[in-house]
Amino acid sequence: MTHIRHRLAIDGGQTGIRLRLTEEAAGEAGGPARSRVLAELDEPGVLTDRSVVDQVAERVVAFAASAAVHIDEVAVGLSGLTPAGAKPDDLLRHTRAVGVDRVALAHDSVTGYLAANGTEAGVVLAIGTGSVTLAASDTRTAKVDGWGYLLGDAGSGFWLGRAGLDAVMRAYDGRGPATALSTPAVDVFGPEDEMYMRLQGDTRRVSLVASFARTVVEAAAAGDAVALAITQGAAEELAVSGTSALSRTGWMPGSPARASWVGSLLTHSAVLRAHVDEYLAARTGGLTLEQPFGGPLDGVSTLLDVAGSHPLHALIHTANIGTADPVR
Repeated sequence: MTHIRHRLAIDGGQTGIRLRLTEEAAGEAGGPARSRVLAELDEPGVLTDRSVVDQVAERVVAFAASAAVHIDEVAVGLSGLTPAGAKPDDLLRHTRAVGVDRVALAHDSVTGYLAANGTEAGVVLAIGTGSVTLAASDTRTAKVDGWGYLLGDAGSGFWLGRAGLDAVMRAYDGRGPATALSTPAVDVFGPEDEMYMRLQGDTRRVSLVASFARTVVEAAAAGDAVALAITQGAAEELAVSGTSALSRTGWMPGSPARASWVGSLLTHSAVLRAHVDEYLAARTGGLTLEQPFGGPLDGVSTLLDVAGSHPLHALIHTANIGTADPVR
């Protein structure tokens, strides 16, 4: 008899959240397990001034109600998730009413790694609104950056978008050269002398600034010198993070490793990828980016399947009804 469970995977960030419901069927007589996608959904992102676990729990309950489905397992990858903020017992407690008996949460660097590299040794550049880099060997892991837009996220969508808007304001003031970025910035955010007030007054200002990153890399590809310099700067930051993470796992330049990425910026921008490859190869003795094995939700979905002996397992926060605090 085939045992079937429903797993909800949630890939969450400040810009948006993606949910995927799958049907997981255990293999019969030692055969392989099977997974079938039942539904996918996009929703607005999480807010950083509220508990992200509480927000995720609300999304799970709402999804179960709207889809009229019993959910057995929840796997979550979140940007900005800290060890203190990862509360799998709380998530389990708040979702038990819709059937959940097993949960896993991890920083999106972990889910990004699983999406891009599976469990192979190497490094992943996870680039979205923010940026974080994770490397793993057979025995160790090392995370670099992911410190948020105020203190880090070098080379991220926010980093690129802010640098692009800074260049627009410099051009407006006469402090910097003219740039093709000015027209699209005004089209999206309004006149230069009003732009800062609109952005500062918007609760989603971080994602709004990050949304301008795509314009920056497109302008770079079209030959705008200012945008190209910004794009090269982002690529160098990403290469520095990738090399640093690898080195902290004991990797030596010239040794084998798999380097890949997750995030639409690197997926869709050939110019950004080319510059990352250039700087990464220079620092590592020839290492360049390889196509990711899958997308972010693929990585999230596998959180519950990572072997306990793998070094990534220590970065995954889990709970089930046999280990969590009693539901009250």
